[in-house]
Amino acid sequence: MMLNIGICQLQVSESKPENLNRAERLMRKAREGGADILVLPEMFNCPYDNRYFPVFAEEEQTGETVRFLAETAASLQCYIVGGSIPERDGDRIYNASFIFDPKGQRIGKHRKLHLFDIDVPGRIAFKESAVFTPGSDLTVVDSMHGRFGVGICYDIRFPEYFRLLSDAGIQILFLPAAFNMVTGPAHWETLLRARAIDNQIFVVAASPARNLAASYVAYGHSMAIGPWGEILWQAEAEETVQVVGIDLNRIAEVRQNMPLHQHRRKDLYRVEKVSK
Repeated sequence: MMLNIGICQLQVSESKPENLNRAERLMRKAREGGADILVLPEMFNCPYDNRYFPVFAEEEQTGETVRFLAETAASLQCYIVGGSIPERDGDRIYNASFIFDPKGQRIGKHRKLHLFDIDVPGRIAFKESAVFTPGSDLTVVDSMHGRFGVGICYDIRFPEYFRLLSDAGIQILFLPAAFNMVTGPAHWETLLRARAIDNQIFVVAASPARNLAASYVAYGHSMAIGPWGEILWQAEAEETVQVVGIDLNRIAEVRQNMPLHQHRRKDLYRVEKVSK
């Protein structure tokens, strides 16, 4: 089964209307290029900065960005994995991705499970938990194009989550993300390819374009990876949009050639089996 994915690597500014206009322009271009599913980056409607998250945060029922995604999905008549935005729910804020079908109906929502709290001395420090609350649900979405899962950025470093998604039957992992200029060159490609190889699935990751004037500089390099770990497409740093064709039949071929799922030793994968 052939499927076209539109990956939108957009430049994010401090203006929400400008960001939404850019997102619409890139999504329309991808749809005109034949995309069946569109994917946006993490925090596509606001700068990735703790100062901005509470200011840009929206409630799902009344939010401008959520409404924009629903209306655009219906207008373009395609699926949208809506990157992520700051979602306000009562007194809590989540890093959340909203997923819509071609009728503009929300069919999924992923709240980032693992919050980006790191400190690499002299290079980068960030603490998402100062603003965000972590999510607690696995995100599996059924579509007319098959079953897919969603993670957000730092989630990719925790293979346990993606094994659960793989066990649930996903064929594609969508990862809105915003790796930076320290973690990006070191780990971005390796992690994306590893999760594709581990689970023998397609991995599609969308990053913001690089803005050297921003307080947090995104790495860019949005990517699409095949189930053998092959790079199907990789962006550079600038704003761009690309339609990537994938063949879902490739998954069965790879799993037949290398039957990892059959060779798993679930009888051993328990804490009590670990030698003391």
